[in-house]
Amino acid sequence: MTAAPPAGSGTVESGGRTPRRKAVGILLGVAVVALLADLATKQLALNTLSGRGPLSLLGGAVYLTLTRNSGAAWSIGSDHTWVFPLITIGVVGWIAWMALRLRSLPWAVSLGLVLGGALGNLTDRIFRAPGHFVGHVVDMVSLFDPYGQVWPVFNLADSSLVCGVLLAIFLELTGRQRDGSRAAAEQPAGDAPADRREAA
Repeated sequence: MTAAPPAGSGTVESGGRTPRRKAVGILLGVAVVALLADLATKQLALNTLSGRGPLSLLGGAVYLTLTRNSGAAWSIGSDHTWVFPLITIGVVGWIAWMALRLRSLPWAVSLGLVLGGALGNLTDRIFRAPGHFVGHVVDMVSLFDPYGQVWPVFNLADSSLVCGVLLAIFLELTGRQRDGSRAAAEQPAGDAPADRREAA
């Protein structure tokens, strides 16, 4: 008989693995959907909100207000707009490197959301005014205040990024690996089951 491998810290359970091609396909599919949805909502905001005041929804819980942001949240780094495309390009490169060993569908969704959101805002930085790589990002959603005093005004790309990062944190905390395996929980030595001998 072959002895079972001993349980211990650092062991990895296989299972739930997906072919790499399928996982990468899902990553790219999620990214494309997130990117196209972001571009569509930004164009809709430009067409319908330009030249008008904030539009109140849900009794003031949400406002639609068109803004153009040269920085990050709360206009942080607005004087160094050129830095953000470089950061985004680095994120895209990191995701491409992660995809080399990707075998997990949840991780594919997470990375796809991050990639789609990053590319959505990168598109603004490259192609929108006032110029290439210093373009201002189109934002349009404000929570609980019409001018972003409670929460930064954001767009669908920002939401995609946040959801992707939160999902990645959850997957890390629950031991789910990007190659489709799962880290086994450490089992105290005192709780190990006693060996059973076969009856003669």
